[in-house]
Amino acid sequence: MAYYWIAAAVIILDQWTKWLVVRYMRLGESIPIIDNVLYITSHRNRGAAWGMLQGQFWLFYLVTVIVVAGIIIYIRRLQPSERLAGVGLGLMLGGAIGNFIDRVFRKEVVDFIHTYIGTYSFPVFNIADSALTVGVVLLFIHMFFFATPEKGNE
Repeated sequence: MAYYWIAAAVIILDQWTKWLVVRYMRLGESIPIIDNVLYITSHRNRGAAWGMLQGQFWLFYLVTVIVVAGIIIYIRRLQPSERLAGVGLGLMLGGAIGNFIDRVFRKEVVDFIHTYIGTYSFPVFNIADSALTVGVVLLFIHMFFFATPEKGNE
């Protein structure tokens, strides 16, 4: 149950920060937080990561429903000792739903975290994207370092 609370916290934080950006910033406006490193930039994305598949909403809806169902099934099958995987899945669930809400109600995803790595301008992202990324990393760490292979019937 705690993993669903993590997802809920991600959804609330994601939607609140997006609401703030939409409410108080003009599209394209950028506020420096750390010069040449971190900015809050009001941006919209009608596609997937890095703007791929622009306008393919039916595909995003379908994929998101399948992914969310898969995550919920996986969470329900977790053992109590698999907390790291559960946290990762909770983050992924919240991130997937957060961006899904944008696609359904806004027909675009609100992005606002803009970082520079040296001179490279990393694509603008949001809290849901961050939660998805961290969740995937935690799940990989769990799978590669803590998961025990299932033994088949011999």
